[in-house]
Amino acid sequence: MEIADAIKKAIQELILPELDIMKADNREIKVALQLTNKRLDDMSAHLIDQGRRIDELNQRIDATNQRIDDTNKRIDDLRVELRDEISKTNTRIDLLRAELRDEIAKTNLRLDRLYEVIVRRDEHEKLESRVLKIEQELAAIKAKLAA
Repeated sequence: MEIADAIKKAIQELILPELDIMKADNREIKVALQLTNKRLDDMSAHLIDQGRRIDELNQRIDATNQRIDDTNKRIDDLRVELRDEISKTNTRIDLLRAELRDEIAKTNLRLDRLYEVIVRRDEHEKLESRVLKIEQELAAIKAKLAA
């Protein structure tokens, strides 16, 4: 049995230190694994928080896009109304221009008549003064003949 004990002792002397080293390495690996798992948990919590923030931001962006779409629709509606108003205004301007042309034409006719009347009066006054002058000359001739 001594040989068996000696072999057992030799194996223990060779293997036990290696086992102790392996156990120590195993403990270090477990500690490192726990630290890594802790960091992974922290990163996972951080990523979950970031995902929640991204979701909130996406909701805000969607709300903003909706407001922009609503505003663009209102702008389009206002453009249509503005075009209609401009069209109506242009129609009214055209009508006013036509009325103004008619009034100007009527005024020009009245001015033409007034000019004709003024010219006739002027000619009438000239004729009247010529008739008076002729009557005076005739009276002077009659007076010479009578004398």
